[in-house]
Amino acid sequence: MESRSFKITNKDDLVYIQFPKLLECDCVHHIFSTRHGGVSTGDASTMNLSFSKDTSKENVVRNFEILCSAVGIGTENLVLSHQTHTNNVITVNESHRGTGFCKPSFCDVDGMVTNVPNVALVTQYADCTPLAFCDPVKRVIATSHAGWRGTVKLIGKRTVEKMMNEFNCNPKDIIVGIGPNIGQCCYEVDDLVIDEFRKLDFLNLSDFVVAKDNGKYMLNLSEANRQILIFSGIDPENIDVGDICTCCNSEDLHSHRATGGKRGNLALIIELKA
Repeated sequence: MESRSFKITNKDDLVYIQFPKLLECDCVHHIFSTRHGGVSTGDASTMNLSFSKDTSKENVVRNFEILCSAVGIGTENLVLSHQTHTNNVITVNESHRGTGFCKPSFCDVDGMVTNVPNVALVTQYADCTPLAFCDPVKRVIATSHAGWRGTVKLIGKRTVEKMMNEFNCNPKDIIVGIGPNIGQCCYEVDDLVIDEFRKLDFLNLSDFVVAKDNGKYMLNLSEANRQILIFSGIDPENIDVGDICTCCNSEDLHSHRATGGKRGNLALIIELKA
């Protein structure tokens, strides 16, 4: 697995990914997992971050400990949600630490925003598009889970609007990372999917949709989300766009499509420093 867009770190058995533009922000910790460096076994091996994809809760807890310790995040700060491909984005604070980790999870939430230090926002993936946000001026962070449903529901735009409305963020100050997802090389979809994108008349479909002879299409979710973020006011120069396909790299990254659902989950974690 190689990348021209991300920083990939090998630390003992642990392999993890970071966004260069977020690394330049001194106010955040962040990390995106791979399959390597954890203790899970079977289909979810080895670094699985989903309690529903592992027969051992203890293994998942240990995986979070390993991953978080690599960048100085305390697991007591984690906030997880039950993602259901919505565009629901919520604001969280210090009272929510441990949600989804050691106390009940939020339901039907695919995006979270906070301005509180030491609150670590977690979203999970196995082909869908990870979005990480940081406004270093207002000191506000967010993360959103954007599968094709969340993408056409404009969860990226909803997240930016939440940052603006709740914390008076200026979109021009916001840094965004678009993480590893299933690439256009592997993501074949039908008219039911593409018709939803056609409804968004501000998008240039020719930049991220390629028609095939069999009546299907190859879809680039990274470019679709990039266009949505730019439409939301994000400066294109402030976006890191990924170049790693989860399906092509299913030995390194959990991929639902490559494994027919026999997989664990990756995680994106972002936290404001104190």
